[in-house]
Amino acid sequence: PERVRRFIKMDPGMVCTLCMDPFGRDENIINSGGQVWHEGCFVCVQCFQPFPEGVFFEHDGRKYCEHDFHALFAPCCSGCGEFIIGRVIRAMSQCWHPKCFKCVYCHTELADVGFVKNQGRPLCKKCNADFKGGTKKFCQKCSLPIQGEHIVYKFQVVHPHHFNCHKCGKTLTANCREKDGELYCLRCYDNMESSICAACRRPIEGRIIHALGKTWHPEHFVCAHCEKAFEGRRHYEKKGQAYCERDYKFLFGDVCFSCTKPCRGDVVTVLNKSWCIQHFRCTACDIKLASSRGGARYADMDERPYCKRCFEKVPVELRRRLKKQAE
Repeated sequence: PERVRRFIKMDPGMVCTLCMDPFGRDENIINSGGQVWHEGCFVCVQCFQPFPEGVFFEHDGRKYCEHDFHALFAPCCSGCGEFIIGRVIRAMSQCWHPKCFKCVYCHTELADVGFVKNQGRPLCKKCNADFKGGTKKFCQKCSLPIQGEHIVYKFQVVHPHHFNCHKCGKTLTANCREKDGELYCLRCYDNMESSICAACRRPIEGRIIHALGKTWHPEHFVCAHCEKAFEGRRHYEKKGQAYCERDYKFLFGDVCFSCTKPCRGDVVTVLNKSWCIQHFRCTACDIKLASSRGGARYADMDERPYCKRCFEKVPVELRRRLKKQAE
């Protein structure tokens, strides 16, 4: 930057460098670089305003105020957006103040320690190692590191706050849900879902249990008496309630293993199970098996009754393996 010199004494025949007009007798004259100017003519060639405090910058013989000189010729920092006066860091095809060129994750200044370019972002060597190892991630929407909650949308890891609920427009959190390619807040998603658990009244996203004319989370479909989940085991219904076999027997009597209804009349109790006498049959061929009223003798395999003929058709090795598992 340079400063102007002002004086009043005038030589005969002296004219303004810009307008080429002579000076008045008592007019102030500006002298800069051996040239003289009217005060009104000595202005920035870009904005045509006087130089603040007489300070100007010269480039290719043309004079500029500080602001326009920086705007036209000084590099702009990619970090803070301000003009750079002094040392310039040139990296990744951009210019930076030394204090602004930082690791995008831990904010360590990189000007004098070196950096690694990772997906178009400057990282210190330590953070780059963490990202390569998969312990840290970048948001594919804003390109910034993900330090808190995130979601995976269309196979990309992103910050949830970049998206709004497709229905109500609310800014989303990590609890949002995706349906048919759109994102919804939890409340709107719950209202859209038709499969609601009869116990907790929340949507069922995974496996569904259909029982008692309702839908259930597997862990919420439990015995009405002992409150243990059935977990795939048979349940018995009574007046709109579901019971495990043990509690049903305790509360209502024996239950037929075949028809799952209470046993009436004579009961066959073998293999820790009960049958209506007419339902105690071979598991394979359905022939009636031995009871107090007669019938074919039965054999036990996998805790199920078989007639002797069907039992002998089962490979010996399979019978041994099932017997060993039972023991």
